[in-house]
Amino acid sequence: MAKSKRGHALWNLPSRGRGTCPICQNTRIKLLYPKKKTDGAVVKVCKRCDKAPQTKVDAVLI
Repeated sequence: MAKSKRGHALWNLPSRGRGTCPICQNTRIKLLYPKKKTDGAVVKVCKRCDKAPQTKVDAVLI
């Protein structure tokens, strides 16, 4: 049987949680994973970039 509540929390996010990943520049992708920069800022990234090295995360301009 189908799960009707799966992904329901995404409906409350702007653009359903989608945007452009600041690391890989992929467009219309879900940005659900917060990554912390060394200066303390938090950046939301895609699933593939969640495992990116810290140097790439720090290179992101907010």
